[in-house]
Amino acid sequence: MKSRYGWIEIDHVRYDHDIIIHTDRSVSKRSKKKSKKLKNSYGHTPLADHELSFLNDEQPPVIYIGTGQYGDLPVTIESHGILRHFETFIRPTPEILTLIEEESRSFAAVIHVSC
Repeated sequence: MKSRYGWIEIDHVRYDHDIIIHTDRSVSKRSKKKSKKLKNSYGHTPLADHELSFLNDEQPPVIYIGTGQYGDLPVTIESHGILRHFETFIRPTPEILTLIEEESRSFAAVIHVSC
């Protein structure tokens, strides 16, 4: 895995948008449409609680949140409330990718690719 501002590459596939890595290692696009209404409050479109609904089904033992190349993705208070029920690492995306590469357990991840 590698990333730079605006993209991430996983298994030789390049994504030019934020992604979710699911417990089965499949990748989907992060849908932040509903979260955009919170942008004015946070200065940036935050990771909102509704974006974490997939965790109810997947129940990963660990969750990684990549907050962007410079760590600027805000995480809402409601999202922190959900994440406190899991072992969670919230760090800038490059640091998260290093942790993921060392992870042997099943996991889920939300990865922000810019800021």
